[in-house]
Amino acid sequence: MDLLKDSDLLNRLGPLLSAEAAAEAPGAGVEAADLEQAVWVRLLERGPAPAEPARWLRRAVRAEARVARRRARREIPYGCRPGNAGAAPEEALLHGEDNRALRSAVARLPGRCPELIRALLSPRDMTYREIAGELGISQGSLGPVRSRCLGCLRRMLASEVAAPRPRGRER
Repeated sequence: MDLLKDSDLLNRLGPLLSAEAAAEAPGAGVEAADLEQAVWVRLLERGPAPAEPARWLRRAVRAEARVARRRARREIPYGCRPGNAGAAPEEALLHGEDNRALRSAVARLPGRCPELIRALLSPRDMTYREIAGELGISQGSLGPVRSRCLGCLRRMLASEVAAPRPRGRER
């Protein structure tokens, strides 16, 4: 029996597949639609219809979820370079020194600037609305205040760190 011609089977399996994929997707770290597509492909590649379609479908969804979890464990996000381990301590030290210098300069800014810049640098990655609510200022004034604070910070850091002269020579 050709699966594509057996629309009754496909129509019966559709809702079950959607429910199973929606249940397994969060644990696998993938979207339910991706799981559904993988199971449909697996079903079409299989050939004849399984003897117990509902049972086969549940097993196929779980198997595809396992594959997705394994893939997620193996994948390395961009920006991580495992082969660059020799330079890591020096880079970490320099990055730490840069962070300390930046945070020291931020603490010396005038007015509300230290609070605002700390909120912008926060690892929580807050939106303008969240920052405005936390600082108690209007969201519309946040942009101009941010611009003024960054200008002050730029001037402070420029006076502390010698800027290179044209053609690569330093002062």
